[in-house]
Amino acid sequence: MKQTFPNSQTIPLGVVVRRTPGVTRWAKFAWQVSDVLPGAMSADWKVLRAEGDVTEFHAATLPLTLYVSDAEAYSHELQSRMPSVYAVLRPTGQNRDIPWSVALVTASPYEAQDYCDSAEELVEKIPMSDGLLAWIKDFVDTHYEEEVFVKRQRKNARVDQVDDGIGDSRILQTSDVYRAPRRKTVIN
Repeated sequence: MKQTFPNSQTIPLGVVVRRTPGVTRWAKFAWQVSDVLPGAMSADWKVLRAEGDVTEFHAATLPLTLYVSDAEAYSHELQSRMPSVYAVLRPTGQNRDIPWSVALVTASPYEAQDYCDSAEELVEKIPMSDGLLAWIKDFVDTHYEEEVFVKRQRKNARVDQVDDGIGDSRILQTSDVYRAPRRKTVIN
């Protein structure tokens, strides 16, 4: 059963992964998400372009869903220097030729950070195209209202600024509470 959320919007987003030769003897290839394709058809590691040892794959097409509850995160992403979407890749552990599977795409930097905290996934930042940027900006303009910051005030604040006394009010003290403690006297 597919769960739908009110006021959420979804667009299919194709993920393009580039495979380049590795620069060390331990890694045969380096994998990097190079682009996204808004409105792409489904694909499963289809070769888009091959030039020498560099190959670009249309790895997968996943839904990019915008939720009203994440509108603040999208707003912060749009205010960044380079607004981006994030692709999360997980190791498959089965196929040595294609060791990654595309887990999800998101426009929320907060969700991407959550996946960065675990060292198991590869999170790639991809700049938004103009059309994708306009779609997300329209969603944020429709659903996000910035909350005005209100500084909390103490409810039991004394306005006369007069101290009742210093120390624990339950203990009767006849001397200065800041005095040096007395030495213990030893009784023989």
